[in-house]
Amino acid sequence: MVERIVKVLRDFKSGRIDVADALRLLRDLPFKDIGFAKIDNHRALRRGFPEVVFGKGKTVDQIVSISKRIIARERLLLVTKAPEEAFKKLKKLYPAVKYNKRAGIISYRKSSPVMKKGLVLIITAGTADIPVAEEARATLELMGNYVEMLCDVGVAGIHRILNMKHLLDKANVIIVIAGMEGALASVVSGLVSRPVIAVPTSVGYGASFGGIAPLLTMMNSCSPGVAVVNIDNGFGAAYFASLINS
Repeated sequence: MVERIVKVLRDFKSGRIDVADALRLLRDLPFKDIGFAKIDNHRALRRGFPEVVFGKGKTVDQIVSISKRIIARERLLLVTKAPEEAFKKLKKLYPAVKYNKRAGIISYRKSSPVMKKGLVLIITAGTADIPVAEEARATLELMGNYVEMLCDVGVAGIHRILNMKHLLDKANVIIVIAGMEGALASVVSGLVSRPVIAVPTSVGYGASFGGIAPLLTMMNSCSPGVAVVNIDNGFGAAYFASLINS
């Protein structure tokens, strides 16, 4: 709490913020208890990005209530696994709110982000992996990253990824998203010197066990430089990639 107060006072003294902004930032430290949730007001200070709302399992009214408080304080919002009904309610309050239906992402940003210099490349093994890729892309763009996507280049047709080696070499960090057996992450890592973040997806037949098979393949990669996040966790991969890209 002390560090937060000192930072606000310094920003106020230097003229970077005015009285209204200083009061807004100092309000409800260090968290806001609204009964069903405790909103972490220091997340942006500690991590460089506000608390992200996980929408699944929450009611629409709970998502809206939490989102309103985050927007009022941070002027920035990211909700993952969000139902469209929550977006519709927020849209009435904040016309600039966006919704990526395929990814289930609600996003809002009052001002343009400071763009990072490097490119984050998202690669999917198949078209069925694109919803997870969209979650990663929406997160990365909100965090100020340049993003490109390369879709449907899995190992069943290895020439497709080999033909795009020039794009792989442009990237500062690469996210590889794959279901089935999940071998694409190792292939990509073996072709580049960049860090690779592997995302197993729940796409596949019965023996893929809802993403367990690609998860284990990725964790057992013999190619160095591969980090693995949880099944279908495009958000987690994007957050980590943005930290690397900083």
